[in-house]
Amino acid sequence: MHAGLSLDHTMIALADPTRRAILARLQRGEARVTDLAAPFDISLNSVSKHIRLLERADLVRRRKSGREHILSFNPVPLDEAAAWIEEKRAFWTKRLDALERALDEDDAKQKRRRK
Repeated sequence: MHAGLSLDHTMIALADPTRRAILARLQRGEARVTDLAAPFDISLNSVSKHIRLLERADLVRRRKSGREHILSFNPVPLDEAAAWIEEKRAFWTKRLDALERALDEDDAKQKRRRK
């Protein structure tokens, strides 16, 4: 999958509190779909839709054991999103630091002119 599209899927998946709650539960270990659905006051079908979005983002992996669907957490897309965020943070920090230096230099020049 294209890196940008993968990041889009990750961000969309993380944008919803129900999906974040599902991920939080899966961070503690594998779970059946029905067990994941139990704490939510929504239908199993609605929980399944949330899970499909998490699977599309590759944050959740599914395996079948007989008739059971067992889900597990995959942290790799979160690591990729964190790396993207860090890259952008570093870029903008560098740019903003340069702007701050330029403004400080300008302030210093103006103070020297006033003297």
